[in-house]
Amino acid sequence: MTGKKIDVDKLDLELMKEKTTENPGTLPYAHHSGSAIIKPEDKGKITGRAVAAMHSQTDMQLSQIYEQMQLLAEQAKKIQSRVEVSERIYQASVAFEPLINHIYYLYQKQDGSDFLSMIAPEEWGRKKDWAFFVAEIKLLADHTWEILRENT
Repeated sequence: MTGKKIDVDKLDLELMKEKTTENPGTLPYAHHSGSAIIKPEDKGKITGRAVAAMHSQTDMQLSQIYEQMQLLAEQAKKIQSRVEVSERIYQASVAFEPLINHIYYLYQKQDGSDFLSMIAPEEWGRKKDWAFFVAEIKLLADHTWEILRENT
């Protein structure tokens, strides 16, 4: 030892000043023994969870869009079918004026020509004037025909 006397009270104050701060909330570690444990978060873990949640959410939204697309495709097919039947009816032989919202029946004769009738297939007697029942249809306000029953 050099013979200098060490002031223990002064030494404790200097150590305390080094180990303390005016703003303890800004320290990246607990500032006293009673403080809550501060653990740094694993950024990869946080990012992984966020990416998994994002994928889950977007997969759900894409699934909903796909279902909507399927519904729209089915609706488009029904409209296309209505157009095809409507064209076939307007080329068929019609001996009366069809009325909107009334039900009619489309038949095909032996020679391949079509005709429209008010008589259902079950209502024909022994003498039926058709070879093939095509469809039960209803005239809509836009002058297309809704297919109620189709003979496939």
